Amino acid sequence: MDKDYGVTGAHTEVELLVDLTVDELWPAITDLSRYGDWSPECTHAAWLDGWTEPAVGARYEARNRFPNGLVTQVLCVVTAAQPPYSFGWDVYGGAPETHEPFATWRYDLRPAVRPEQTVVRQSFTHGPGDSGARAAVRADPANAAAILQGRLDQLRRNMKLTIGAMICDAARGRPELE
Repeated sequence: MDKDYGVTGAHTEVELLVDLTVDELWPAITDLSRYGDWSPECTHAAWLDGWTEPAVGARYEARNRFPNGLVTQVLCVVTAAQPPYSFGWDVYGGAPETHEPFATWRYDLRPAVRPEQTVVRQSFTHGPGDSGARAAVRADPANAAAILQGRLDQLRRNMKLTIGAMICDAARGRPELE
């Protein structure tokens, strides 16, 4: 049995106050067709099996490109879909029926004190699946903690960049800006 090195359950999140309402931000959060434009890592995402919006059990594919040049394709299954407040999904390297998730991602939106603002939290938790992070720590167990922390730091930076890009696009769509 492989040693886990703290990968399973490793978690990071960002929480940002944005100058959009929950209803203005929700369409961006759930617009998979734009993830490739916004994310430093995800280059493509698209609904599968006729799905066009998040619903628990809906599936979509995603492709990622990592700084080391590695390109992956994964299957995602929606685990939370409560418009306009929560959107979450598990990430799989194979069929969800036969594989464990690599990770769980989630967006949670809540109205801020000022009605024109939203608090957005994006979170990531490593799952028990055989992810790239798990492979990296197995390859260099002496540096497992630093490798894992580096990945979590990278994810947090990417979350901030992605949310920032979403906000810019969503703000452009406001009627008063057109």
